[in-house]
Amino acid sequence: MSRILFLVPYPLHNAPSQRFRFEQYFDILRQRGHQYTVQSFLDEATWNILYLPGFTLKKFRGILAGFTRRFLVLFRLSNYDFVFIHREASPVGPPVFEWLIAKFFRKKIIFDFDDAIWLPNTSGENKIAASLKWHSKTGSICRWAYRCSCGNDFLAAYARKFNKNVVVNPTTIDTQHHHKGLKNQAELPVKIGWTGTHTTLKYLELLMPVLRKINENLSFTLVVISNKKPELDFPALEYVPWNKSTEIDDLLRFHIGVMPLTDDDWSRGKCGFKALQYMSLGIPAVVSPVGVNNKIVDHGINGFLCDSPEEWEVALKRLLTDTALRQMMGRAAQLKIEQCYSVQSNARNFLSLFE
Repeated sequence: MSRILFLVPYPLHNAPSQRFRFEQYFDILRQRGHQYTVQSFLDEATWNILYLPGFTLKKFRGILAGFTRRFLVLFRLSNYDFVFIHREASPVGPPVFEWLIAKFFRKKIIFDFDDAIWLPNTSGENKIAASLKWHSKTGSICRWAYRCSCGNDFLAAYARKFNKNVVVNPTTIDTQHHHKGLKNQAELPVKIGWTGTHTTLKYLELLMPVLRKINENLSFTLVVISNKKPELDFPALEYVPWNKSTEIDDLLRFHIGVMPLTDDDWSRGKCGFKALQYMSLGIPAVVSPVGVNNKIVDHGINGFLCDSPEEWEVALKRLLTDTALRQMMGRAAQLKIEQCYSVQSNARNFLSLFE
């Protein structure tokens, strides 16, 4: 039984990286007798404007308040056995808090990350913060950590350059309490879907020429779930604003889920979250064969791995025109998630972080 302090960037129940990497394990931690406290760097008010243009003064005040919270929590570290840091203790500046926690206060840090955060990749809305991100601190935090929790093998390989105590802790889906249901593939009209934040819409744009070409002969709707309305040239586009309370029903609009990516280190650091969401609901995933996608999707069994416009076109046409294939692949996809990428299948692995 351990006492754990979670230092996280965002308020609880909002950010996907937090919800699907550790928040959904809180009940399991309690059941096993662990005690935990969570402190977010950003408060709700700052989180709500973080990705909006402008509001510079309010963002500055919110970040200053976050630094104050982080400073004050240092004086309570004696109450904890582990300090779980997701991504970083502060979004800007050098790793001062991490150094103090590990070296001065001698606490065991569990350092968790699910992106290639040592690479610059800051949204355009926060250009000022981008210059202060201090991406090189990732390696230092890995070195000081008691254990590193990495979302895939690519991230783990990076962490092992600095620390031998590395656990591959995949992003997972709660298939018992949250992602429940099985897509009825007989529903019409057939819809191809994509979900993600506006900062990742650039990947969907790469697929638009293929989708427009297919649409010349096959009728389908393109559904986009995001926090910002996309500006995409497509005749049958359905935009659904992301809403936590309706996200499962919204995803179940999809018959086919797509996840195009560019083949680069940033994409290799991704943890396949879109594919995991689609597949958990019995929706076949058509994805780029980049990074962990190659492990999540079994080509031709529960989805397709597509590396060229021609491959994307063939795979999407097959699924658009074959209801039985979609149903078969959807069931296989759901089974894969339950067996390999669910909270229940990964619980023991997650708990090992605190041993």
